Amino acid sequence: MNLLLINPNTSQSVSDLIAAEAQRAAAPDTRISVLTAPFGVAYIETRFESLIGAYAAATLAAEHWREHDAIVVAAFGDPGIAGLREALDIPVVGLTEAALMSACLLGQRFSIIAISARIQAWYRETVQANGLAERLASIRSLDRPLQDIGRVQEDHAERLKALCLSAVEDDGADVIIIAGAPLAGLARSIKSRIPVPVVDGVSSAVCHAQSLVSLVPVPARSGSFAPPPLKPSQGLSEAMVRLLAGTDRR
Repeated sequence: MNLLLINPNTSQSVSDLIAAEAQRAAAPDTRISVLTAPFGVAYIETRFESLIGAYAAATLAAEHWREHDAIVVAAFGDPGIAGLREALDIPVVGLTEAALMSACLLGQRFSIIAISARIQAWYRETVQANGLAERLASIRSLDRPLQDIGRVQEDHAERLKALCLSAVEDDGADVIIIAGAPLAGLARSIKSRIPVPVVDGVSSAVCHAQSLVSLVPVPARSGSFAPPPLKPSQGLSEAMVRLLAGTDRR
């Protein structure tokens, strides 16, 4: 099984964290590839930045999807996954969606631990879009500037742990979701010190992607996820044009 994880952020240090956690979560016979956005921002915090990240992810997906059995959009907030599901014939999984589904199997109410206060509005809207707003206990976040996005876990280790404990003790969370690719792997390292299950988006997405590939789903040819209709386009990459034209489908 070949899984492609796309980091819609431009930070290679974050891609390294994604790759390490994905390898730990993957089955022995699963091959992991990680690609970093060729343009965009270092880390996505806002709705507008997510639009840029979605197009970066779509660009990479159009170029590389045929060599893989599933794609993971490796950013919390899942930029572009609905559109990618229309265009691709393989499963597409997002970190948020996968983490939320895992959390719902482990408890009733969940809290999300995030890297910044600005990111909270977008995360809350993503939870609502997945129909799970009533199960969200809280979103807690770091409130200090990030010096190095690749070192968030090391620079803020104690504060992140304290946020998890506050979500349990003060907000009544049954499950903690550690949000965002820069925090990939943190759940694994702190779970023994948190009194409820702790969910990681990258490992959840890898496991869910593997399950979907194993189920061998039929690609949508009707319904709301049917391929986009053929129409003239301009200024797109050759790979994107082929994908939109349907000539690159399996």
